[in-house]
Amino acid sequence: MPAAATSASIENSLAWLADARARTDRLFGVVRDAHLYDRPIPERHRIVFYVGHLEAFDWNLLREAVHVRAPWRPDFDRLFAFGIDPVGGGLPTDGPEDWPAIEEVRRYDAEIREALDAGLGSAMRAASAAERQSLDRRLNVAIEHRLMHEETLCYMFHRLPYERKNRWEQAATPIPLRAMRPEMLEIPAGVARMGLRRDGGARFGWDNEFEAHEVNVPAFRMDRFMVTNGEFLGFVETGGYARPEFWTEEDWRWISAAGVRHPAFWNHKQGEWHWRGMFEEISLPLDWPVYVSHAEAAAYARWVRKSLPSEAQWQRAAYGESAADERAFPWGNGPASAQRGNFDFGRFDPAPVHAWPESRGAFGVEGMIGNGWEWTSSRFAPFPGFEPFSFYPGYSANFFDGKHFTMKGGSPRTALSMLRPSFRNWFQAYYPYVYAGFRCVSA
Repeated sequence: MPAAATSASIENSLAWLADARARTDRLFGVVRDAHLYDRPIPERHRIVFYVGHLEAFDWNLLREAVHVRAPWRPDFDRLFAFGIDPVGGGLPTDGPEDWPAIEEVRRYDAEIREALDAGLGSAMRAASAAERQSLDRRLNVAIEHRLMHEETLCYMFHRLPYERKNRWEQAATPIPLRAMRPEMLEIPAGVARMGLRRDGGARFGWDNEFEAHEVNVPAFRMDRFMVTNGEFLGFVETGGYARPEFWTEEDWRWISAAGVRHPAFWNHKQGEWHWRGMFEEISLPLDWPVYVSHAEAAAYARWVRKSLPSEAQWQRAAYGESAADERAFPWGNGPASAQRGNFDFGRFDPAPVHAWPESRGAFGVEGMIGNGWEWTSSRFAPFPGFEPFSFYPGYSANFFDGKHFTMKGGSPRTALSMLRPSFRNWFQAYYPYVYAGFRCVSA
């Protein structure tokens, strides 16, 4: 018997996919065609790879489920299948000449979309309940994978010279000014509820979000706001990058080999610090969150005699309450809106860390959703009861290697669907490009 899927639910899923496609299509328009073969970040593929990758991923994931048959390009299916873990695997050495013409890639993309669009609706309507659930999960994987890459593409495009981009004017909600008073707040001892229940009716979660469990967290203190550019500048200008006592032995080897580094997107010009925005360079906004690698965040925390929060501490501070229940968002169960944070593609750049008092959680901490991912001290690892996706076994498991650290919260370019409490992001300690900042904790 076919699943009892309503026409409305099917159309909603397909509309969500169409919206995600429209977002990435528009974003590629930021790059002038002559520079689609550029590699803005040495550790990543050239931009042209991502033009083909998003559709190849969807095709490789969904073609069997929708029973589509068409004359394809198996060479492109392989060429565009997988990205690069951006640290530790050696830098790619390909040249622009090693990639197909952009016209061929775009034709490949169009054919895949046409075939999937023709097959998805009918496959979902004809599926049994179990088949529909499996297909719906795969469709969610395809959509969120694409939205994750929109964020990746943004921080790649941030590195492109301005003359290689088409300026994109983005109307953002004005931010009211208010006084900022940095302080540490008391987070009482209690339970952090981690992850999702498989039988809990959650619409979707990645494999690393399961299984739900509780962690008892002793009382601690946490920064009310994310660490700002101005605060981090104190570490920079007092020689923090030249003092090994603030770095682990491994981190110090990295910083020494790389030379003195400064936070991503900063340029020191004419005695002033500047921020490299997406479309223009501006004087460094001292009240914006600093974006740094995990190694740099941990060094700063030692400098101020604090530490980075564990994943459970971060979860407790963001979503915990004095009562037994947790909130859907730090501010409660009300919807995520532009008055509560900098997320869901609202801006290309961050904003003052104290700009959203309506984001305040039960314990007073502010801005924990959006404006920059937040590094934790926890290495990315499976939750108890972890089971990899059968159709995508390496999504998380390949990164349970002790080298990746969990990040929480979201950035200005993080999609609304990934602001759920259970969502986990991760990167290696020496990757300086991602939109990631931090806040500190102490006993």
